[in-house]
Amino acid sequence: MMRKPVIYIDADACPVKSEINDCAKIYNLETVFVASIKNSMKEPTEGRWVYVDWDKEAADLYIMNHVHSLDICITADIGLAAGLLGKKVYVLSPKGIEYDDFNIQSMLAFRHISAKNRRSGKHSKGPKAFTSEDKKVFSQNLLKILSNHAGIL
Repeated sequence: MMRKPVIYIDADACPVKSEINDCAKIYNLETVFVASIKNSMKEPTEGRWVYVDWDKEAADLYIMNHVHSLDICITADIGLAAGLLGKKVYVLSPKGIEYDDFNIQSMLAFRHISAKNRRSGKHSKGPKAFTSEDKKVFSQNLLKILSNHAGIL
């Protein structure tokens, strides 16, 4: 029997924590929320919480070092997503966008161009505000991934 996938969450500023737990309960999967110690919560949501160092890359490193092939990760970090895809991890953004081998290269290129523009003093408006529709799309797409997983376990 194959091991059940674990859902890892890059939890700092993740707006879909309760949606993740709701979906994980349906398939009886473990959730691991990884956050910086500076963002520790007095009353965290359900799931296992792991607090890491203050360093801005500490949560990413924890996730990279603990995921296994076919696990699932929720992150808005495109760099982390690219690394996880190389480990055969399913990666989903909080807005429900599934990162894959086909879209990650263009996302990395856009991220590079945006960073280059910021360094030269050009600033964009930033991302659109997170909406209830985004939460709905996220839940639908996470459930689709979990349903596909259930079929192979």
